[in-house]
Amino acid sequence: HVQLVESGGDLVQPGGSLRLSCDASRLLYCVGWFRQIPGAEREGVAAIRSGDRSIHYASSVKGRFTITRDNAKNTLFLQMNSLRPEDTAMYYCATTTSCSSGKPMSAEYIYWGQGTQVTVS
Repeated sequence: HVQLVESGGDLVQPGGSLRLSCDASRLLYCVGWFRQIPGAEREGVAAIRSGDRSIHYASSVKGRFTITRDNAKNTLFLQMNSLRPEDTAMYYCATTTSCSSGKPMSAEYIYWGQGTQVTVS
């Protein structure tokens, strides 16, 4: 079993920055950040696959968000810059043993954190 705990969510003004952290008991082959607003499906934001070190970003965040992982510390990060009101959501980190290339799909991820709220207003 893998435990994940997110932190770093906050209320920030448009144009501001936040850095989300995800402390894990261990990180598996694929790690990703997802976000969800009430009534909507969970959206893949960014993901890293260890094998080919491929990184994928949703088009809505490309150029503004950066995902990184620290394997030594079992920690995942999401640096979010130039935040917009439409980035407001609950953000979740997740990890799994295998995943497709391209946009992260929530159905492929096994272990999830409880989420951290990001509000841009």
